Amino acid sequence: MPTDCIRYQNSGYFTSLIKDYLDQKSSLDSLYNRFPTIANFEGQILEKEANYNPENRKLLVTELQKQYQNTTVSDATQNNITALGQSNTFTITTGHQLNLFSGPLYFLYKIISTINLASELKAKYPQSNFVPVYWMATEDHDFEEINYFNFNGKKFHWNKDSSGPVGRLSTEGLEAVFEVFALELGSSTNAQKIKELFQKSYLEHSNLADATRYLANELFSDYGLVILDADAADLKSVFIPYIKDEIENQTSFKEVTATLEKLKDYSIQVNPREINLFYIENNLRERIVFENDTYKVNHTNISFSKEKLLQLVENHPEQFSPNVILRPLYQEVLLPNLCYIGGGGEIAYWLELQSFFNATEVSFPILLVRNSVLLATEKQIKKADSLQLSWADLFSKQNDLANQKTKTLSEIDLDLSGIKEQLRKQFSELQSIALQTDQSFIGALKAQEIKQIKGIEHLEKRLLKAQKRKLVDVLERIIQLQNELFPNQSLQERQNNFSEFYLENGDDLIPTLIKKLRPLEQYFEVVIV
Repeated sequence: MPTDCIRYQNSGYFTSLIKDYLDQKSSLDSLYNRFPTIANFEGQILEKEANYNPENRKLLVTELQKQYQNTTVSDATQNNITALGQSNTFTITTGHQLNLFSGPLYFLYKIISTINLASELKAKYPQSNFVPVYWMATEDHDFEEINYFNFNGKKFHWNKDSSGPVGRLSTEGLEAVFEVFALELGSSTNAQKIKELFQKSYLEHSNLADATRYLANELFSDYGLVILDADAADLKSVFIPYIKDEIENQTSFKEVTATLEKLKDYSIQVNPREINLFYIENNLRERIVFENDTYKVNHTNISFSKEKLLQLVENHPEQFSPNVILRPLYQEVLLPNLCYIGGGGEIAYWLELQSFFNATEVSFPILLVRNSVLLATEKQIKKADSLQLSWADLFSKQNDLANQKTKTLSEIDLDLSGIKEQLRKQFSELQSIALQTDQSFIGALKAQEIKQIKGIEHLEKRLLKAQKRKLVDVLERIIQLQNELFPNQSLQERQNNFSEFYLENGDDLIPTLIKKLRPLEQYFEVVIV
């Protein structure tokens, strides 16, 4: 099988900002606290221990016990919930939307990265406890991003109106999705397990938060995963001072805006608003804006004076929801957290927040890019071997791959660079002669050089096209294999649902991934399933 490793930086699927972060470019040093190495967690532990409010532990444990009261809890998860009450326990956290039936594969990779890092830290720092946490994005309201999943190239879509926080959304209507999905699964033992998992998750729970908790718990409870819904009044109480600061001082807007100047050479992931809070009810999540000396809830008739709004914060903090800029602060205030694990886009917006955290005197977590994985079967590995393909080949853009393999497999040299170079030398000599005789020919010589170079390039393209026709059979097999591994010419982990692979691998799928993934290593892991 191909043995080359694909570093994230060389994969073609990460932005320049994330590549520079992974390469620890000095220009980004001020945007994060500590780089994710096993040794750097020692300092992070000491810092969080000193800066975290120990009163939050009791509140956190009580709320988690309440949220899990109707869920079968494994010993590993129950032990982790209990351990969160102890001063030497810290969390490793990932967050994810409530995608229908988990959405794309990287849902698994985020959580497995979190579980495995907690395990690695326990081995290195045995005097402390490390709890993997999945922070459910229950307060998001962009339903269109989460109301579907793909299976075997087909999209399974949940048709429903939604305007409020998705965690509170009724699961009514998912019976229709299940009926169509069940027909696609077939009747194998693993298919029956998938059907049962969908049924018990979505048809036996009344809202999307409870359904997602059940699903994630079924998949990962053996590894001690703790699942948190932070859309809770008691938990929001710890965030009251920061909500008030956001309303009165707009600290986040000022600090993040200043940081964006340091990121001007990159694409900006998220731009802050003057107030980075939403007003939230069961069927409403809308921005709070300040207009004409009044605080208004966007697209509604709801408005407040400053005094009334601050009073509402004090009495009902659950009616305020942080946006993408403020949510990380809520997480780090609430949890004894050391590290946030996310995809490239998430890490990009976290890199905007360091100075904001400093201003609020909250410890900034270590930022770790989650594991990225390519799942391949033995049959696909053998195909790659027989076609003499490396992983670098398969990660290439499709047109580049076809061109490169055509040149490699061709019996004739399709690279006419040597001829073009000879032409340039000849015209250079002609130019020297012209300069000594009649300089008026220089323009004509240059035009002729360009014309002839273009002619050679045209011939080069025709040669390549002719060889592609000659090698059509092998090229089609190469492209077919790449399409299997990179559906829609995109990363498999962003397209496929875990159920496709569970159908073939069953209960072995997650243990195989747990065994293979190394969260602190920065390369795509190819896992044979």
